[in-house]
Amino acid sequence: MALKNWSTGRKIALVGVVCVLAAGGGAFAAAAPGIAQPAIFSEAGSPARTTPGLAVPVVAPAELAVAPADGAKQVNPAAPVSLKVTNGRIDRVALTTDAGDTVDGTLSADGAAWTSSGDLTFNTRYNFNYSVVDDAGRNTNSTRTFTTVSTANEADAAIYPLDGMKVGVAQPLQITFSEPVLNRDAVEKAIKITSTSGQKGDFRWFSKNTVRYRPEAFWAANSTITMDMQLFGVELGNGQVGNFNKTVTIRVGDKKVAVADAKAHTFSVSINDQPVGKWPATMGDKRFPSARGYLVFMEKHRVEHMDASTIGLKPGDPAYYGQLDVNYATRLTPSGEFIHQATDSAMPYIGKANLSHGCIGLGPDGAKWVFDNMTTGDVVQVVNTEGEYANFDDGYGDWNIPWAQYAN
Repeated sequence: MALKNWSTGRKIALVGVVCVLAAGGGAFAAAAPGIAQPAIFSEAGSPARTTPGLAVPVVAPAELAVAPADGAKQVNPAAPVSLKVTNGRIDRVALTTDAGDTVDGTLSADGAAWTSSGDLTFNTRYNFNYSVVDDAGRNTNSTRTFTTVSTANEADAAIYPLDGMKVGVAQPLQITFSEPVLNRDAVEKAIKITSTSGQKGDFRWFSKNTVRYRPEAFWAANSTITMDMQLFGVELGNGQVGNFNKTVTIRVGDKKVAVADAKAHTFSVSINDQPVGKWPATMGDKRFPSARGYLVFMEKHRVEHMDASTIGLKPGDPAYYGQLDVNYATRLTPSGEFIHQATDSAMPYIGKANLSHGCIGLGPDGAKWVFDNMTTGDVVQVVNTEGEYANFDDGYGDWNIPWAQYAN
Protein backbone atom coordinates (compact mmCIF):
# COMPACT_ATOMS: atom_id res chain seq x y z
CA MET A 1 0.00 0.00 0.00
CA ALA A 2 2.96 2.39 0.66
CA LEU A 3 4.15 1.98 -2.93
CA LYS A 4 0.67 2.31 -4.26
CA ASN A 5 0.03 5.63 -2.43
CA TRP A 6 3.54 7.10 -3.13
CA SER A 7 2.35 9.66 -5.65
CA THR A 8 -0.49 10.75 -3.41
CA GLY A 9 1.74 11.19 -0.44
CA ARG A 10 4.14 13.29 -2.53
CA LYS A 11 1.32 15.54 -3.57
CA ILE A 12 0.32 16.04 0.03
CA ALA A 13 3.80 16.96 0.99
CA LEU A 14 4.06 19.53 -1.78
CA VAL A 15 0.75 21.03 -0.77
CA GLY A 16 2.11 21.41 2.72
CA VAL A 17 5.08 23.29 1.43
CA VAL A 18 2.86 25.55 -0.59
CA CYS A 19 0.80 26.29 2.49
CA VAL A 20 3.85 27.22 4.44
CA LEU A 21 5.01 29.56 1.68
CA ALA A 22 1.58 31.14 1.47
CA ALA A 23 1.50 31.66 5.16
CA GLY A 24 4.74 33.49 4.97
CA GLY A 25 3.18 36.25 2.89
CA GLY A 26 5.88 38.72 1.92
CA ALA A 27 8.53 37.05 4.07
CA PHE A 28 9.59 34.63 1.39
CA ALA A 29 13.34 34.87 1.93
CA ALA A 30 13.02 34.41 5.69
CA ALA A 31 10.61 31.52 5.41
CA ALA A 32 12.56 29.57 2.74
CA PRO A 33 16.21 30.64 2.41
CA GLY A 34 17.20 27.37 0.73
CA ILE A 35 14.92 28.00 -2.21
CA ALA A 36 16.18 31.51 -3.18
CA GLN A 37 18.86 31.74 -5.99
CA PRO A 38 22.01 33.86 -5.46
CA ALA A 39 22.32 37.11 -7.41
CA ILE A 40 23.95 36.67 -10.91
CA PHE A 41 26.69 39.23 -11.47
CA SER A 42 27.50 40.41 -14.98
CA GLU A 43 30.76 39.30 -16.53
CA ALA A 44 31.74 42.94 -16.92
CA GLY A 45 31.89 43.22 -13.16
CA SER A 46 33.76 40.01 -12.41
CA PRO A 47 36.94 38.31 -13.55
CA ALA A 48 36.74 36.48 -16.86
CA ARG A 49 35.76 32.88 -16.42
CA THR A 50 38.12 30.21 -17.53
CA THR A 51 35.80 27.34 -16.55
CA PRO A 52 32.09 26.93 -17.26
CA GLY A 53 29.69 28.29 -14.65
CA LEU A 54 26.20 26.98 -13.77
CA ALA A 55 24.26 29.48 -15.82
CA VAL A 56 26.88 31.90 -17.24
CA PRO A 57 28.85 31.11 -20.45
CA VAL A 58 32.65 31.22 -20.52
CA VAL A 59 34.15 34.56 -21.71
CA ALA A 60 37.70 33.93 -22.82
CA PRO A 61 40.21 36.65 -21.92
CA ALA A 62 41.40 38.95 -24.69
CA GLU A 63 44.72 37.91 -26.18
CA LEU A 64 47.08 40.50 -27.69
CA ALA A 65 49.87 40.26 -30.23
CA VAL A 66 51.89 43.49 -30.27
CA ALA A 67 54.95 44.42 -32.30
CA PRO A 68 57.52 45.65 -31.58
CA ALA A 69 58.12 44.40 -28.05
CA ASP A 70 57.94 46.79 -25.14
CA GLY A 71 61.31 48.48 -24.60
CA ALA A 72 62.71 47.25 -27.92
CA LYS A 73 65.74 49.11 -29.29
CA GLN A 74 67.18 49.42 -32.81
CA VAL A 75 63.73 48.77 -34.30
CA ASN A 76 63.74 48.89 -38.09
CA PRO A 77 61.79 52.05 -39.05
CA ALA A 78 60.35 50.24 -42.07
CA ALA A 79 58.82 47.50 -39.92
CA PRO A 80 55.11 48.18 -39.26
CA VAL A 81 53.86 48.68 -35.73
CA SER A 82 50.95 46.32 -35.19
CA LEU A 83 48.32 45.30 -32.65
CA LYS A 84 46.09 42.23 -33.03
CA VAL A 85 43.36 41.19 -30.61
CA THR A 86 41.76 37.78 -30.20
CA ASN A 87 38.53 37.54 -28.15
CA GLY A 88 37.98 41.27 -28.23
CA ARG A 89 38.30 44.46 -30.24
CA ILE A 90 40.46 47.56 -30.35
CA ASP A 91 38.90 50.63 -28.78
CA ARG A 92 41.65 53.23 -29.24
CA VAL A 93 45.23 53.45 -30.58
CA ALA A 94 47.79 56.25 -30.46
CA LEU A 95 51.35 55.99 -31.79
CA THR A 96 53.40 59.12 -31.08
CA THR A 97 56.98 60.28 -30.75
CA ASP A 98 58.33 61.90 -27.63
CA ALA A 99 58.08 65.17 -29.55
CA GLY A 100 54.34 64.62 -30.02
CA ASP A 101 54.33 63.69 -33.70
CA THR A 102 51.54 61.25 -34.54
CA VAL A 103 51.80 58.20 -36.78
CA ASP A 104 48.65 57.21 -38.61
CA GLY A 105 47.43 53.65 -38.96
CA THR A 106 44.69 51.46 -40.35
CA LEU A 107 42.07 49.60 -38.31
CA SER A 108 40.63 46.41 -39.75
CA ALA A 109 36.91 46.23 -40.48
CA ASP A 110 36.29 43.89 -37.54
CA GLY A 111 38.24 46.09 -35.16
CA ALA A 112 40.62 43.29 -34.28
CA ALA A 113 43.82 44.58 -35.92
CA TRP A 114 45.66 47.90 -36.28
CA THR A 115 48.76 48.52 -38.42
CA SER A 116 50.79 51.69 -38.76
CA SER A 117 50.89 53.44 -42.12
CA GLY A 118 54.15 54.59 -43.68
CA ASP A 119 57.68 54.51 -42.36
CA LEU A 120 58.93 55.62 -38.97
CA THR A 121 61.89 57.90 -38.35
CA PHE A 122 65.41 56.79 -37.50
CA ASN A 123 66.81 57.42 -34.03
CA THR A 124 63.39 58.18 -32.50
CA ARG A 125 61.58 57.01 -29.36
CA TYR A 126 57.93 56.05 -29.87
CA ASN A 127 55.05 55.60 -27.43
CA PHE A 128 52.42 53.04 -28.39
CA ASN A 129 49.27 53.55 -26.33
CA TYR A 130 46.19 51.40 -26.91
CA SER A 131 42.94 50.34 -25.32
CA VAL A 132 41.17 47.01 -25.99
CA VAL A 133 37.74 45.70 -24.95
CA ASP A 134 37.15 41.99 -24.42
CA ASP A 135 33.94 40.16 -25.31
CA ALA A 136 32.54 40.82 -21.85
CA GLY A 137 32.99 44.57 -22.24
CA ARG A 138 36.01 44.95 -19.95
CA ASN A 139 38.47 47.65 -21.03
CA THR A 140 42.27 47.36 -20.74
CA ASN A 141 44.71 50.22 -21.35
CA SER A 142 48.41 49.77 -22.02
CA THR A 143 51.43 51.79 -23.15
CA ARG A 144 54.62 50.45 -24.71
CA THR A 145 57.75 52.27 -25.79
CA PHE A 146 60.44 51.43 -28.30
CA THR A 147 63.31 53.14 -30.13
CA THR A 148 64.17 52.94 -33.81
CA VAL A 149 67.58 52.32 -35.38
CA SER A 150 70.15 54.85 -34.23
CA THR A 151 71.86 57.36 -36.50
CA ALA A 152 75.10 55.40 -36.23
CA ASN A 153 73.39 52.46 -37.95
CA GLU A 154 71.87 54.40 -40.85
CA ALA A 155 73.31 53.49 -44.24
CA ASP A 156 73.26 56.06 -47.01
CA ALA A 157 74.59 55.80 -50.58
CA ALA A 158 75.97 57.88 -53.43
CA ILE A 159 74.48 57.13 -56.86
CA TYR A 160 76.07 57.72 -60.24
CA PRO A 161 75.05 58.83 -62.81
CA LEU A 162 73.00 61.51 -61.14
CA ASP A 163 69.28 61.84 -61.72
CA GLY A 164 68.56 63.49 -65.06
CA MET A 165 72.08 63.06 -66.46
CA LYS A 166 72.70 62.27 -70.11
CA VAL A 167 75.52 59.77 -70.58
CA GLY A 168 77.17 57.63 -73.21
CA VAL A 169 76.30 54.05 -74.04
CA ALA A 170 79.13 52.57 -71.97
CA GLN A 171 78.26 54.15 -68.63
CA PRO A 172 77.76 51.56 -65.85
CA LEU A 173 75.36 52.40 -63.03
CA GLN A 174 77.11 52.66 -59.68
CA ILE A 175 75.92 52.75 -56.07
CA THR A 176 78.45 53.35 -53.30
CA PHE A 177 77.11 52.66 -49.80
CA SER A 178 78.32 54.50 -46.73
CA GLU A 179 78.62 51.17 -44.89
CA PRO A 180 79.79 47.69 -45.93
CA VAL A 181 77.05 45.51 -47.40
CA LEU A 182 76.85 41.91 -46.19
CA ASN A 183 73.31 41.11 -47.36
CA ARG A 184 73.99 41.64 -51.06
CA ASP A 185 70.98 39.64 -52.23
CA ALA A 186 68.62 41.82 -50.18
CA VAL A 187 70.12 44.97 -51.63
CA GLU A 188 69.95 43.73 -55.21
CA LYS A 189 66.31 42.70 -54.78
CA ALA A 190 65.50 46.21 -53.57
CA ILE A 191 66.89 47.80 -56.74
CA LYS A 192 64.83 47.50 -59.93
CA ILE A 193 66.52 48.71 -63.11
CA THR A 194 64.61 49.03 -66.37
CA SER A 195 65.40 50.46 -69.79
CA THR A 196 63.18 51.59 -72.61
CA SER A 197 65.31 49.36 -74.82
CA GLY A 198 64.25 46.34 -72.78
CA GLN A 199 67.86 45.44 -72.01
CA LYS A 200 68.54 43.27 -68.99
CA GLY A 201 71.71 43.53 -66.97
CA ASP A 202 73.40 42.28 -63.85
CA PHE A 203 75.14 43.51 -60.73
CA ARG A 204 78.80 43.18 -59.85
CA TRP A 205 80.26 44.07 -56.45
CA PHE A 206 83.63 45.77 -56.76
CA SER A 207 84.04 46.15 -53.00
CA LYS A 208 82.02 45.72 -49.81
CA ASN A 209 80.56 49.17 -50.41
CA THR A 210 80.33 49.52 -54.19
CA VAL A 211 78.09 47.73 -56.68
CA ARG A 212 77.67 48.42 -60.39
CA TYR A 213 75.17 47.32 -63.00
CA ARG A 214 75.49 46.99 -66.77
CA PRO A 215 73.83 45.07 -69.63
CA GLU A 216 75.62 42.45 -71.70
CA ALA A 217 76.27 44.92 -74.55
CA PHE A 218 76.42 48.72 -74.49
CA TRP A 219 73.19 50.50 -73.62
CA ALA A 220 71.03 51.17 -76.66
CA ALA A 221 71.57 54.64 -78.09
CA ASN A 222 68.95 57.25 -77.11
CA SER A 223 67.28 54.99 -74.56
CA THR A 224 66.20 55.85 -71.01
CA ILE A 225 67.22 53.97 -67.88
CA THR A 226 65.25 54.02 -64.63
CA MET A 227 66.70 52.98 -61.29
CA ASP A 228 63.99 52.36 -58.69
CA MET A 229 65.73 51.91 -55.34
CA GLN A 230 63.57 50.89 -52.38
CA LEU A 231 66.34 50.69 -49.83
CA PHE A 232 64.64 52.26 -46.81
CA GLY A 233 64.65 49.64 -44.07
CA VAL A 234 66.71 47.11 -46.03
CA GLU A 235 69.12 45.45 -43.64
CA LEU A 236 72.62 45.60 -45.07
CA GLY A 237 74.08 43.43 -42.32
CA ASN A 238 76.02 44.06 -39.12
CA GLY A 239 73.12 46.17 -37.83
CA GLN A 240 73.24 48.68 -40.70
CA VAL A 241 69.92 49.67 -42.30
CA GLY A 242 69.26 51.55 -45.54
CA ASN A 243 67.75 54.99 -45.00
CA PHE A 244 66.37 56.02 -48.40
CA ASN A 245 64.12 55.26 -51.34
CA LYS A 246 64.95 56.99 -54.59
CA THR A 247 64.13 56.87 -58.28
CA VAL A 248 66.83 57.96 -60.73
CA THR A 249 66.22 58.50 -64.45
CA ILE A 250 69.18 58.54 -66.85
CA ARG A 251 69.16 59.37 -70.54
CA VAL A 252 71.54 57.68 -72.96
CA GLY A 253 72.81 59.67 -75.93
CA ASP A 254 74.16 58.59 -79.29
CA LYS A 255 76.54 55.67 -79.49
CA LYS A 256 79.99 57.30 -79.59
CA VAL A 257 82.89 54.85 -79.71
CA ALA A 258 86.55 55.65 -80.31
CA VAL A 259 89.41 53.29 -81.15
CA ALA A 260 92.97 54.25 -80.22
CA ASP A 261 95.56 52.15 -82.04
CA ALA A 262 98.99 52.27 -80.40
CA LYS A 263 100.64 50.58 -83.36
CA ALA A 264 99.06 52.67 -86.13
CA HIS A 265 99.24 55.83 -83.96
CA THR A 266 95.67 56.77 -84.80
CA PHE A 267 92.52 57.77 -82.96
CA SER A 268 89.25 57.22 -84.85
CA VAL A 269 85.64 57.85 -83.80
CA SER A 270 82.25 56.59 -84.94
CA ILE A 271 78.80 57.83 -84.01
CA ASN A 272 75.98 55.31 -84.19
CA ASP A 273 78.41 53.00 -86.03
CA GLN A 274 79.18 55.60 -88.72
CA PRO A 275 82.81 56.91 -88.97
CA VAL A 276 83.05 60.62 -88.22
CA GLY A 277 86.75 61.32 -87.80
CA LYS A 278 90.28 60.01 -87.59
CA TRP A 279 93.31 61.82 -86.16
CA PRO A 280 97.00 61.04 -85.63
CA ALA A 281 97.92 60.18 -82.04
CA THR A 282 100.80 59.44 -79.72
CA MET A 283 100.31 57.04 -76.82
CA GLY A 284 102.23 55.53 -73.91
CA ASP A 285 105.84 54.54 -74.53
CA LYS A 286 107.41 51.22 -73.54
CA ARG A 287 107.96 52.31 -69.94
CA PHE A 288 104.45 53.72 -69.56
CA PRO A 289 102.30 51.87 -72.11
CA SER A 290 98.67 52.93 -72.40
CA ALA A 291 96.15 50.63 -70.69
CA ARG A 292 94.46 48.21 -73.07
CA GLY A 293 90.79 47.48 -73.51
CA TYR A 294 87.74 49.66 -72.98
CA LEU A 295 88.13 52.92 -71.08
CA VAL A 296 85.00 54.91 -70.28
CA PHE A 297 85.07 58.71 -70.42
CA MET A 298 84.70 60.17 -66.92
CA GLU A 299 85.06 63.96 -66.91
CA LYS A 300 86.74 66.70 -68.88
CA HIS A 301 88.62 69.91 -68.19
CA ARG A 302 89.49 72.67 -70.58
CA VAL A 303 92.88 72.86 -68.89
CA GLU A 304 94.27 70.13 -66.64
CA HIS A 305 97.31 70.55 -64.41
CA MET A 306 99.66 67.55 -64.39
CA ASP A 307 102.41 66.73 -61.93
CA ALA A 308 105.05 64.06 -62.62
CA SER A 309 105.41 63.31 -58.91
CA THR A 310 101.87 61.84 -58.82
CA ILE A 311 103.07 58.87 -60.88
CA GLY A 312 106.24 58.39 -58.86
CA LEU A 313 108.67 60.37 -61.02
CA LYS A 314 111.38 62.49 -59.44
CA PRO A 315 113.84 65.05 -60.77
CA GLY A 316 116.71 63.30 -62.50
CA ASP A 317 114.53 60.57 -63.96
CA PRO A 318 114.68 60.74 -67.78
CA ALA A 319 110.88 60.59 -67.86
CA TYR A 320 110.43 63.41 -65.35
CA TYR A 321 108.45 66.30 -66.82
CA GLY A 322 107.87 68.40 -63.73
CA GLN A 323 104.53 70.19 -63.76
CA LEU A 324 102.61 71.36 -66.78
CA ASP A 325 99.14 72.28 -68.03
CA VAL A 326 97.49 70.47 -70.94
CA ASN A 327 94.56 71.56 -73.07
CA TYR A 328 91.28 69.76 -73.82
CA ALA A 329 91.74 67.00 -71.25
CA THR A 330 89.20 64.16 -71.02
CA ARG A 331 89.78 61.80 -68.08
CA LEU A 332 89.78 58.03 -68.64
CA THR A 333 90.99 56.78 -65.25
CA PRO A 334 91.29 58.29 -61.76
CA SER A 335 94.97 57.27 -61.78
CA GLY A 336 95.68 59.80 -64.50
CA GLU A 337 95.10 58.56 -68.05
CA PHE A 338 93.60 61.26 -70.27
CA ILE A 339 92.93 62.10 -73.87
CA HIS A 340 94.39 65.58 -74.31
CA GLN A 341 96.16 67.88 -76.68
CA ALA A 342 99.77 66.74 -76.94
CA THR A 343 102.40 68.96 -75.38
CA ASP A 344 104.50 71.15 -77.60
CA SER A 345 107.48 68.79 -77.23
CA ALA A 346 105.36 65.78 -78.24
CA MET A 347 103.61 67.45 -81.16
CA PRO A 348 106.21 66.41 -83.79
CA TYR A 349 105.71 62.75 -82.84
CA ILE A 350 101.93 62.41 -83.12
CA GLY A 351 101.04 59.84 -85.73
CA LYS A 352 104.65 58.57 -85.69
CA ALA A 353 105.75 57.37 -82.27
CA ASN A 354 104.52 56.70 -78.73
CA LEU A 355 106.21 58.80 -76.08
CA SER A 356 103.54 59.75 -73.53
CA HIS A 357 103.22 58.53 -69.96
CA GLY A 358 100.12 56.52 -70.85
CA CYS A 359 97.83 59.29 -72.07
CA ILE A 360 96.47 59.56 -75.61
CA GLY A 361 97.90 62.71 -77.14
CA LEU A 362 96.18 64.35 -80.11
CA GLY A 363 96.75 67.46 -82.17
CA PRO A 364 94.77 70.61 -81.37
CA ASP A 365 91.97 69.80 -83.82
CA GLY A 366 91.49 66.18 -82.65
CA ALA A 367 91.71 67.01 -78.94
CA LYS A 368 89.20 69.85 -79.28
CA TRP A 369 86.78 67.71 -81.30
CA VAL A 370 86.82 65.00 -78.61
CA PHE A 371 86.39 67.60 -75.88
CA ASP A 372 83.46 69.27 -77.65
CA ASN A 373 81.66 66.17 -78.91
CA MET A 374 82.27 63.29 -76.51
CA THR A 375 81.12 63.06 -72.93
CA THR A 376 80.74 61.00 -69.77
CA GLY A 377 79.90 57.40 -70.61
CA ASP A 378 81.33 57.45 -74.12
CA VAL A 379 84.12 54.92 -74.63
CA VAL A 380 87.50 54.40 -76.26
CA GLN A 381 88.91 50.96 -77.03
CA VAL A 382 92.70 50.91 -76.84
CA VAL A 383 94.30 48.28 -79.08
CA ASN A 384 97.82 47.11 -79.98
CA THR A 385 99.33 48.38 -76.74
CA GLU A 386 101.70 46.52 -74.45
CA GLY A 387 99.86 47.85 -71.42
CA GLU A 388 97.68 45.73 -69.15
CA TYR A 389 94.01 46.35 -68.49
CA ALA A 390 93.44 49.19 -66.06
CA ASN A 391 92.44 47.97 -62.61
CA PHE A 392 88.70 47.39 -62.48
CA ASP A 393 88.39 49.98 -59.72
CA ASP A 394 90.49 52.49 -61.71
CA GLY A 395 87.63 54.04 -63.59
CA TYR A 396 84.98 51.89 -65.24
CA GLY A 397 86.69 48.73 -66.41
CA ASP A 398 83.42 46.81 -66.44
CA TRP A 399 83.47 46.20 -70.20
CA ASN A 400 86.80 44.37 -69.94
CA ILE A 401 85.14 41.63 -67.87
CA PRO A 402 83.53 38.88 -69.97
CA TRP A 403 79.78 38.87 -69.52
CA ALA A 404 79.73 35.29 -68.22
CA GLN A 405 82.04 36.40 -65.38
CA TYR A 406 80.50 39.77 -64.67
CA ALA A 407 77.98 38.68 -62.04
CA ASN A 408 79.66 37.28 -58.96
